[in-house]
Amino acid sequence: MDYRPIFLIIGALLSVLALVMFIPAVLDLVNDHPDWNVFVGSACVTLFVGVSLLLTCRTGGVKLTIRQAFLMTTLSWLVLTFFAALPFYLSTIGLSFTDSFFEAMSGLTTTGSTVIVGLDYAPHGVLIWRALLQWLGGIGIIVMAIAILPMLNVGGMQLFRMESSDQSDKAMPRAAQIASATGIIYLIITVIWAAGYWFAGMSGFEAVAHSMTTIATGGFSTSDGSLGHFNNAAIDYLATAGMLVGALPFLLYLKTLQGEWGALARDVQVQWFLTVVAAIILVMSGWLWLENGVDPFMSLRLATFNIVSIITGTGYSTSDYGLWGSFATPIFFFIMFIGGCAGSTTCGIKVFRFQVLYSAARSQIHHLLQPNGVFIPYYNKRPIPDEVIVSVLSFFFVFFFSFSILALGLGILGLDFITAISSAATAIANVGPALGPVVGPSGTFQSLPDAAKWLMSGGMLLGRLELFTVIVLFSRTYWRG
Repeated sequence: MDYRPIFLIIGALLSVLALVMFIPAVLDLVNDHPDWNVFVGSACVTLFVGVSLLLTCRTGGVKLTIRQAFLMTTLSWLVLTFFAALPFYLSTIGLSFTDSFFEAMSGLTTTGSTVIVGLDYAPHGVLIWRALLQWLGGIGIIVMAIAILPMLNVGGMQLFRMESSDQSDKAMPRAAQIASATGIIYLIITVIWAAGYWFAGMSGFEAVAHSMTTIATGGFSTSDGSLGHFNNAAIDYLATAGMLVGALPFLLYLKTLQGEWGALARDVQVQWFLTVVAAIILVMSGWLWLENGVDPFMSLRLATFNIVSIITGTGYSTSDYGLWGSFATPIFFFIMFIGGCAGSTTCGIKVFRFQVLYSAARSQIHHLLQPNGVFIPYYNKRPIPDEVIVSVLSFFFVFFFSFSILALGLGILGLDFITAISSAATAIANVGPALGPVVGPSGTFQSLPDAAKWLMSGGMLLGRLELFTVIVLFSRTYWRG
């Protein structure tokens, strides 16, 4: 395998990361905080490595093969996480390297689990660096979902391959153009939400930081109390809208701007997602009102915000939903796995996979009732190829197998049942907070043993890169070519 194109792309990504590091450096310098030295030093080291890779790995043209794309995707996320961890490790907040790597991985994978205690008093540079990591991770995930995963046939993502569509159905002729156009849309939406938060009562710094982590459905906040710290209904509903915007396919925003005004409304995946979210919110609102005696309007506000936050994998919280009663805990556990739409910044299994399985199961039931009939499963009014169904079934098996192994590993390390199983779920589904008093919405992952943090970091990477992208690298066949 020719490794030069892989390291060339990693070099370019590292160079971008280094330039972004100067933003928290300037912020700390303005606030007269000594951490500006840390960010400048980390940026220089990162830039040196990035530019060195760019200069030494130049090729005539970057055309990745399937094998190179698998390695590039996983390796780039690992290398970027390592360098992104440097400012955390060297800064005055005093994190160990394990904690720094965990925080950086949580940021770039837009998971939102944190090991930092005392965010309200943390330096501005560290807080904005966490937000920037999630924002960069969010756009990286969109580009990966549009350009890379469909090419790799991972988990049924080939349904969204641009080449298989008619010319008229293409948003733009080239994947590179699509990626840059969605990047511009992503930036514009972030600016809009920053302005909205500011008008709703946040300071300028808080508004910018939260807009980045909202649209990236990442969930890092500037306060230990998350958005509950503000206790502001306008901020809650604005954040809810932002999380839903981040959870819908960005390609459909592009089509809408190009004149296909009904693109979002017609998409079956969007319809299913919004219907499921609305149904769960109504059920949970009713539970809070009738069982817990919470005011109906407050019930709706609490349920809407926290359900959307967990189902999209954002991980903000305004209340400790672990205290909402026996019915709420399993609801929050199960919705961790759902995620949003393919081609969005969200995590989890993704709605389209449930739709593919439902359609295949429905066809199978019809076939059992009428053995001589021909029943074809459909997705978005198109027949689903057998290879996509097999790919989705494989994804479900590997997802829950990996979740089980991760939960068992955390249990072996001494975590109690609810902490182990919910930590495994939140890592592989990239959600953020887990359940229980230790790692729930009112806790952090600080107290977990180092081995558990490394295990969870691996789980975050596995879940974010759709499992097979990482697992295929452990195959001897892959390395034999």
